[in-house]
Amino acid sequence: MSYNKLTLKQGITLHNINTAKFKTNLCAIFLTFPITYENATKDTLIALMLKRGSKNLKTRQDITSKLAELYGAEFDSGVDKSGDNHVLKFYLESLNEEYLPQKEDLLQESIETLLDLVFNPNIENEEFNKEFLEQEKNNLEQIINSKIDNKTMYALNRCIEEMYEGKPYGIYKYGYVEKLKEITAKNLYEYYKELIDTCKIDIFVSGANSDIAKILENNNIIKALKERNPNHVKYGSFSNENKEKIVEEKMDVAQGKLVIGMNLKSENDKSKYAAQVYNTILGGSASSKLFQNVREKASLAYTVSSNYMKLKSNIFIRAGIEIENYGKALEIIKKQLEDMKNGDFSDEDIALAKRTIITTINNIQEEQDIELSYYYGQELSDRTMTIEEYKNNIEQISREDINTVANSLNINTIYFLRN
Repeated sequence: MSYNKLTLKQGITLHNINTAKFKTNLCAIFLTFPITYENATKDTLIALMLKRGSKNLKTRQDITSKLAELYGAEFDSGVDKSGDNHVLKFYLESLNEEYLPQKEDLLQESIETLLDLVFNPNIENEEFNKEFLEQEKNNLEQIINSKIDNKTMYALNRCIEEMYEGKPYGIYKYGYVEKLKEITAKNLYEYYKELIDTCKIDIFVSGANSDIAKILENNNIIKALKERNPNHVKYGSFSNENKEKIVEEKMDVAQGKLVIGMNLKSENDKSKYAAQVYNTILGGSASSKLFQNVREKASLAYTVSSNYMKLKSNIFIRAGIEIENYGKALEIIKKQLEDMKNGDFSDEDIALAKRTIITTINNIQEEQDIELSYYYGQELSDRTMTIEEYKNNIEQISREDINTVANSLNINTIYFLRN
């Protein structure tokens, strides 16, 4: 496997992951730009509208027929929030040409199809198709309203909203129902053109693709794209507010959802690796402090775990509990945090946590989309770190490094969803 990146134009980067490990080639285009309350809903609608067709593939049926021609290729899109950025993601997966019954330029046709779908939308009279837009607005309204259905994710998102109130990271990635009525076929297309001219564009190709740079450099769509100084937010900004806030929300729920959002004050590179080890010891596995003491010994939680979100230097503890056990559960969780500050964890805890993390790192190269996301994260961090370097950085973390993290954490928000 080899990874190379090439600047096609200023602000437009090709990432070439050349590997013979998979039977498929995965092509992806990521559009990255700052997330805002005003535009988050438009961003999601653009991702939905581009799935409806292009100038050359005007309907879903046309897209389906084209994918069938490409030996059953698959096309998908999604919306993500990466730090303070909004990211529109478009994927097209097709067979590696080695497995075709006859020699064809399938990779070239696949990447050209993806470029067509993203950068050559089906536009008439300088606006998107009005009928399609109304359908997608209805679909998006359902998506936004359904966020309440998964109470675990709802509670996490609400905790993040409270921690980052009035800040970009607190914005819901799919947008807001109240903004839908403002969006028209014309103003959405105007916004799309502005977005395409200013966003950071990353094109990823994973598979047997040694000729991909030449293909893209000669592509007319790439030639037509403007150079740009990408308007995106590099990783690093974080919430540094230290006051503890308690938020209680009532809803018709059978089980309480407790989320504790914490800030890590130090944010240098070493602290990020140490935070991964700390988090795994605290609540990142079945042998963790939280799982063993809150769930197994005290029987106070159906589920309990912690997650480290390095993009914003936060750790979130999540627990599903009986509502009447809120006080006891919170007390024992806080005790685990104090024990970690006091160094109450063994060398075996550290070794086990490192093994767990390194197993996860090794799995990065086992899935094309995960490997692609890894290199995208590197791109936004302005670094290129190999898998081996990543593992070595984890191995180098000491007990003292973990203690530093433990004593740099402060609870920002305690959120409890109850009946």
